[in-house]
Amino acid sequence: MNKTVHNPKTLEWQVLSDKHHLAPFSDYKQLKQTGPRIITRADGVYLWDSEGNKILDAMAGLWCVAIGYGRDELAKAASHQMNVLPYYNTFFMTAHPPVLELAKVIAELAPAHMNHVFFTGSGSEANDTMVRMVRHYWAVKGQPEKKVIIGRLNGYHGSTVAGASLGGMKAMHDQGGMIPDIVHIAQPYWFGEGGDMSPDEFGTWAADQLEKKILEIGIDNVAAFVAEPIQGAGGVIIAPDTYWPRIREILAKYDILFTADEVVCGFGRTGEWFGSDYYGISPDFMTIAKGLTSGYIPMGGLIVSDKVAEVLNEGGDFYHGFTYSGHPVSAAVALENIRIIREEKILERVREETAPYLQKRLRELEDHPLVGEIRGLGMLGAIELVKNKHTRERFESNGVGMICRNHCFNNGLIMRAVGETMVIAPPLVISKSEIDELIAKARLCLDLTYEEVLV
Repeated sequence: MNKTVHNPKTLEWQVLSDKHHLAPFSDYKQLKQTGPRIITRADGVYLWDSEGNKILDAMAGLWCVAIGYGRDELAKAASHQMNVLPYYNTFFMTAHPPVLELAKVIAELAPAHMNHVFFTGSGSEANDTMVRMVRHYWAVKGQPEKKVIIGRLNGYHGSTVAGASLGGMKAMHDQGGMIPDIVHIAQPYWFGEGGDMSPDEFGTWAADQLEKKILEIGIDNVAAFVAEPIQGAGGVIIAPDTYWPRIREILAKYDILFTADEVVCGFGRTGEWFGSDYYGISPDFMTIAKGLTSGYIPMGGLIVSDKVAEVLNEGGDFYHGFTYSGHPVSAAVALENIRIIREEKILERVREETAPYLQKRLRELEDHPLVGEIRGLGMLGAIELVKNKHTRERFESNGVGMICRNHCFNNGLIMRAVGETMVIAPPLVISKSEIDELIAKARLCLDLTYEEVLV
């Protein structure tokens, strides 16, 4: 365990972690050696750990704390709903006001052709629901053989068995339990995989892999394509400009259902309510979570197009749901969160003021000897770490990202390492002065990383 602590409670909590807690996405041997960092409170865009260190959270928790920490309005909304109706299910022809009101509000925000919502407890559950609903849709239409869902390599759609299967992350697949009839195509990652092609050439090539896979599997067997408008956990991968227009053409040509995974992009991350709005794509399904409640309480959902809902209405019972589908407290918090985003004009400020400023300041790091590319959009950004700026050559080992991440942790900044890519997704309410602080700390940590990897 980590003994370099000043607060005795830190060590007590680390011992509890060692004895009783199995953390998600963790190397348990490493965690046992170091102990977790104990986060004790938060406000605005900042966290404090049990040692009293103040940390700028440039990842908004896990891409989710849209309106920042410490909003009393969300706590009051939860408390009020707990006193009125703390829980009831939405099974067996029952409902309650918060879930119905939330469904209406989400339908108002979603693209005009999407007016129905199935609620879940998380984004992973939303993607599980999508798999069941896609296959049920085709079965009701008399085409039960249409089962295959196409995802993308390095895409991320959650860590349940279905979510991990939809995603294209090899490390997750290698740990077993993948479900059949899910296949993957290339991701639109020009910097890492574009070779000698221009970004536009590569974008078209990557999109054409969808058509190639549809024809390989057989049009009568393909049910849907699922993709994030911007890949989040894969490294904030932003497709070249040619990608999404070509994808739209292919989906229309073969009448393939499309699911936009909006768990990261939804509720303002791009400066629009949804990434689908930003790119002008027209999904049949959108999976949501994270920013829906600003992470204050668990909730996810699947927004469904009118076309799909009409078929479901003819299909009898849909044997699917969760104990906490449409939980009244979660719904009340989501409603209040959306009210705040609307009334405080947070998206307008992101779109017109803070996102352009963040992207401008972020690109000032391009002159750093470690930086091969800066990319970003809205309140998302990525910094590619390279050994050679001109050839895009990587370091021989994959440790440079974690080295940089550790320097960030030790210098009051949370940036996430995705392999050799550093990514950010700060709260939507971050100010210009806080963006300045973020960039200054990022440059310091890049300098410290550069000094270390040169040794």
